Amino acid sequence: MTRRAPSLDAIFAALADPTRRAILTMLLEDDMAVTDVAEPFEMSLAAISKHLVVLAEAGLISQERRGRVKWCKLEPDAMRAATVWIQGFGQFDPVDFDAFERFLATELPDQP
Repeated sequence: MTRRAPSLDAIFAALADPTRRAILTMLLEDDMAVTDVAEPFEMSLAAISKHLVVLAEAGLISQERRGRVKWCKLEPDAMRAATVWIQGFGQFDPVDFDAFERFLATELPDQP
C-alpha cells in the first residue's frame, strides 16, 4: 500500500487549531501516551483523540500501540512541504514596523 504525502491544506488545517499546536509542542520533547497528551487539557479523552486523528491524517504525528497503551510521536519531516512553501515568501524583505510607524507619524501627524 502506497502512502500519499499529506496535502498542504491538511497540514495547515491541522496547524490552525491551538490545541493541536500545543500537542505538537508537547511532542517536541518526547513520544507520549495518549492519556499523557490529554492530561493538561480541559477536554475529554475522546476530544483529544479527534485532535490526534487530524494530526495523524496530516502526517504531523504517528501513533503506535505498545502493549495496551497508544503512543504518539512527532513526525517533523511532515512539515517540510509547509516549510518550503512558507520559505518561498522569504524572498521579501522583512517589515520594519518601527520604521513604518515613524513613516506614518510623519505622513499623518494629526492621527492619535
